[in-house]
Amino acid sequence: MIRWLIVIFLALLLINGLHAWLERIGLGRLPGDLRFKVFGREIFLPLASTVVLSLIAALVAKLLRA
Repeated sequence: MIRWLIVIFLALLLINGLHAWLERIGLGRLPGDLRFKVFGREIFLPLASTVVLSLIAALVAKLLRA
């Protein structure tokens, strides 16, 4: 369980770092991507984009295995 939490946390950090590039290709604006301001800082939680990228990564891994 802890391993999955670490993977999800790292995926969120990676997507947050690549936010500007991912927005140009359409990710980051999906319904389910949360964006809010707290104490003057904008916080972005790309939950839906993380699911989409995970599905793409799983499909690529499955295709490379076959």
